[in-house]
Amino acid sequence: MGEIRVALAGIGNCASSLVQGIEYYKNAAEDDFVPGLMHVNFGGYHIKDLRFVAAFDVDANKVGADLSEAIFTRPNCTTKFAEVPELGVTVQKAPVMDGLGKYLKDVIPVDSAQEPVDVAQALEEAEADILVNYLPVGSAKATRYYADAAIEAGCAFVNCIPEFIASDPAWAAKFDEAGLPVAGDDIKSQVGATILHRTLVQLLKDRGVKVEKTYQLNIGGNTDFLNMLQESRLASKRISKTEAVTSVVNYDVPTRIGPSDYVDFLQDNKQAFIHLEGRKFGDIPLTIDVRLSVEDSPNSAGVVIDAIRATKLAIDNGVSGALKEISAYCFKHPPEQFPDAVAKQMVEEFILRYGGGRLEKETELIEEITEAVRLGD
Repeated sequence: MGEIRVALAGIGNCASSLVQGIEYYKNAAEDDFVPGLMHVNFGGYHIKDLRFVAAFDVDANKVGADLSEAIFTRPNCTTKFAEVPELGVTVQKAPVMDGLGKYLKDVIPVDSAQEPVDVAQALEEAEADILVNYLPVGSAKATRYYADAAIEAGCAFVNCIPEFIASDPAWAAKFDEAGLPVAGDDIKSQVGATILHRTLVQLLKDRGVKVEKTYQLNIGGNTDFLNMLQESRLASKRISKTEAVTSVVNYDVPTRIGPSDYVDFLQDNKQAFIHLEGRKFGDIPLTIDVRLSVEDSPNSAGVVIDAIRATKLAIDNGVSGALKEISAYCFKHPPEQFPDAVAKQMVEEFILRYGGGRLEKETELIEEITEAVRLGD
């Protein structure tokens, strides 16, 4: 079905894991089980069909470098699990705006003498299909700048950070009017603290336990956690993570969720501590305490690959505006929350509806079964 031309805004650890993942799984057979992906063939698009065509950052050590080099440049610290060949994509200087908080300014050098590019023009020249937003948490103005640039360039938008674009009716309407799809907001991990917390709350609800209070505390040592030491950048992050969990129940639950501290020697390892209290039969108390340890950035890369491919299917089929199905499955703060099992089924139906390659296989299978029945086999 052709290639998917992808642009990246922010070449940090998450972008590194995404780029590595495409290289790592490029030769996966369609019947392989790839951890973290719904399907190797997602509606006709293989993992190897993703092609990076543009990249933007403000770090002077990354700007001007090939994307394959920039993804391994400090302060990036995620695990290197693939050798990435030169990609022929030069990282371009982007406007800083509010992309750097007070803590990141100490570790990310910016060449103020270098003029930023016009992102919309760069996207158009690169013929990008989709722009993936990987800016630091709290980049409210910069995120909206990139969203506007995507619309101007005729480019779809996948918003991986907790700034509300796809889930904001006004922004969703802008993309709809432009005939472009948008997916978001705030990417879920494959098995992260939020999805685990959400699953535990769902389990207690399904088993008739009244959840009375809960918290989730996260620590890590990458620049994401360093940036999130600045409380003023966390308003939307706390809303996103909290609503992802509390949306499971239909009553108020005292809840505290969000980053707790930065521990530099943890690097890209994230430690999450989840605590739940509730009442079961006879009003007898129940307590659950869980600790999760994960390499943070690779944990969401596979989810982003699925979000990108779903967004390309939307482009191919003229579907515009906020993508309800893939947003509900892949993001913490989608336009509409659904139970995870329901959201997964919605995505499968989306693939069957719009995915040429996969739909053809399903049609062939149905025809084979029909013929077998007709012949009495």
